[in-house]
Amino acid sequence: MTPQTAAKRLIMIVDDDQMILDFLSEVLRHAGYDTVQAPSADRALALIAEREPDLALLDIHMPGMSGLELAKQLNRNTSVPFMFLSGRGDADAGKQAAAYGAVGFVVKPVDEQHLMPAFEAGLARADEIRQLRRTEMNLNAALAAGRETSLAVGLLMCKFQTDRNTAFEVLRDHARSNRRKVNEIADQLLSAEETLNSLHAAFNTRLKK
Repeated sequence: MTPQTAAKRLIMIVDDDQMILDFLSEVLRHAGYDTVQAPSADRALALIAEREPDLALLDIHMPGMSGLELAKQLNRNTSVPFMFLSGRGDADAGKQAAAYGAVGFVVKPVDEQHLMPAFEAGLARADEIRQLRRTEMNLNAALAAGRETSLAVGLLMCKFQTDRNTAFEVLRDHARSNRRKVNEIADQLLSAEETLNSLHAAFNTRLKK
């Protein structure tokens, strides 16, 4: 990832150690990211209410609300993806991070050489999750907008043995490439299927004669 593509990404760093906040901010800014510091979980929540970052780095052990409790709040009330800053780098730490929904974790003491690969891998995973959520939201909106779209998605799933998201994306992309609305293509698809079924019945009747 180049500094040009990263320049607009906002990263929140949550840690009660000011030295760590300053160090991580400097490293990430040098890599082209915008950063915001939060010395506590409460401060982090207040800042997130103003603007959600693209990714948050959370220290697990902090006075007051811990990073784990903050992670629960983020999962419950926001769409902010997060990584943990952990003093442990063993398998149990990784399992704990995954259990709380983290996209990765960075082991303390942090050094730049190990930080950036782990961070960029976590950010890439966060982008994947965000895209999946966006697709699901688009899909739900489309399905709610018309029965034809829902039926057409089901038909494509059956015909091509695929999942719901893929079926909708193919239907949507086909509509866009033909400069048509999704529900128009869905209605056309259902009409064609109805015609094929009628012809199939007609052939069966003729063969029985």
